[in-house]
Amino acid sequence: MILFKKKRDIQEFIAGYHQKNQQVGFVPTMGALHQGHLQLLQAARRHSDLTVCSIFVNPTQFNDKKDLEKYPRTIEKDLELLEHQGCDVVFYPEVEEIYPEGTGQGSPYDLGELEFILEGRYRPGHFQGVADVVSRLFDCVRPDQVFFGQKDLQQCSVIAHLIATTPDFRHIRMHQVPTLREASGLAMSSRNARLTPEQLQAAPAIYHTLLHLKEHLVPGDLTGLLQQAAERLAHAGFRTDYVTIAETDTLKECTRWDGQTPVSGLIAAYLGEVRLIDNMPLN
Repeated sequence: MILFKKKRDIQEFIAGYHQKNQQVGFVPTMGALHQGHLQLLQAARRHSDLTVCSIFVNPTQFNDKKDLEKYPRTIEKDLELLEHQGCDVVFYPEVEEIYPEGTGQGSPYDLGELEFILEGRYRPGHFQGVADVVSRLFDCVRPDQVFFGQKDLQQCSVIAHLIATTPDFRHIRMHQVPTLREASGLAMSSRNARLTPEQLQAAPAIYHTLLHLKEHLVPGDLTGLLQQAAERLAHAGFRTDYVTIAETDTLKECTRWDGQTPVSGLIAAYLGEVRLIDNMPLN
């Protein structure tokens, strides 16, 4: 496994693979790796000749500076995991390497309504930060295949939009890898490391609330079902930002369902100071 910290160096290395028409697979991460990340890496190895993983805690997608400061950083453990999993290349840049002109200086991206609904409503500017850093990382790595987890469903939609609307990225094939869960049903997340033992016991209520939505979804008005879901989360000790049902393709929230349109349940809620998100296809 080779570690690069400079954009120029990794570009020169990857250019050699492109000259031989070999496929470069890319898994962007913010570190604090868990089995969900490793599942992405395994998918990249299946589809690519060269597997690249980046570790970069992006400051521009954090609305709360305290959240950025508390984000877990476990670089030594991460590198050990990646080497054990057969990762070929790790890109581990400093902030100044990704943002040489400073953060907050990039041009805004046209993300349409995706920027303002669900996560965008509660984390204004978050998806501008995501689009900016992903665009910069794509420019550094120049991948042919990219791999993202479905746990961040709205992020997947934003990145798919970025690829489709950026000429330099239209050759990239995006893979969405299913959410990996603990035995309890809790979606694997780097943020889980911040939960206390008591909170870890309560956290799977998000998963069971999504199951409740799935099991009780029927055509017609969804208001009552969503109210039940909100009450379940409150009873488990969550402070909810949203619990909603949305069209899977557009993420447009719906309060009435026609019985046919693919829909997903989406939840964002706090346990103490830790914000957790999850989603599930409902039909």
